[in-house]
Amino acid sequence: MTASDTTAELRAFLKPYTRKSDARGALSFLGTLVAYGVALWGAAGLAAAGHWPLAVPLVGVLAFASVRLYVLQHDCGHHSLFATRWLNDAAGHVLSVFSLTPYRVMQYNHNQHHAYLGNLDHRETTEIYTMTLREWQAAPWYRRLWYRLYRNPLVMLPIGALYTYFIAYRWPRNSARVGAIGVIAHNLALFGYVAAVWAVLGAPGLVVLGMSAFLGGVIGVFLVYLQHNFEETYWDRKPGLDFRKATLVGSSSLDLGWLWDLGSGNIAYHDLHHYNPGIPSYNLRRCQNDLPDHLKSHAPIRWAEALRSFTLKLWDEKQGRLVPFPPAHRAEVIAAE
Repeated sequence: MTASDTTAELRAFLKPYTRKSDARGALSFLGTLVAYGVALWGAAGLAAAGHWPLAVPLVGVLAFASVRLYVLQHDCGHHSLFATRWLNDAAGHVLSVFSLTPYRVMQYNHNQHHAYLGNLDHRETTEIYTMTLREWQAAPWYRRLWYRLYRNPLVMLPIGALYTYFIAYRWPRNSARVGAIGVIAHNLALFGYVAAVWAVLGAPGLVVLGMSAFLGGVIGVFLVYLQHNFEETYWDRKPGLDFRKATLVGSSSLDLGWLWDLGSGNIAYHDLHHYNPGIPSYNLRRCQNDLPDHLKSHAPIRWAEALRSFTLKLWDEKQGRLVPFPPAHRAEVIAAE
């Protein structure tokens, strides 16, 4: 079977899973909001009573509910959560308050990411920046130091979460193209929401909300990293860039367990999502489970390989894979070539 035959078969196989259901979309939307509200209320109540050990698990539930709400907002950005465009946009704006992410800016940035996925000449559009091995060897010491810190998970996960969700989206890079008024309106809505939490749940509510937002951000950065940073991912330059390989081979399929899928809205099946963004998140897991073996681009990544992926730092253009930092003596040899 040729590559074109496989592509045609994959497109035909995925098509039924792109059907949107307003009922299922509403169930995902409202069900996740209910879980979010119950976890926030319960954790804040326990914290106010001094029962922090009991509140902490609910903070974790709240964090995953926040991640799931972001994934649903991301679905809305692709107009795939509901059947109608206006309902997706309306839900996306509502969800933006809980995800701390302006809807139109998220939508614009993410569409850019889809358009330039795997393109070494447009790495500014990806969520996690990746240097090539050759670039790293040619870089001055201070740029290497910056990149080492940037790719260190102890820096990238917590600092990345704080920067992305608490700072960057308040003054997003692309707001001038998307519209600053929408960002200002989002910030005002977010301020109103935080004020309401304070008025109803007091200081414990704000502490719980802040903790869960930070933890949710860490989970989000963790997922974003693993979606495209693994050993056998794909990068290339035009004219050789292959869109099919960029979406299917350059995006991971994570098998981190049913509970993880539930908490993260099935976004772990990222190869199928990138190949066809029209598949709603509530269909992704079923689509992955039904996918015939001969249509799969790679094996799923489980916890051991997922954690090992954080040791991979540079794209080696010669080997066509993501590699760790080279030993110092190897770096000197490559730099001299």
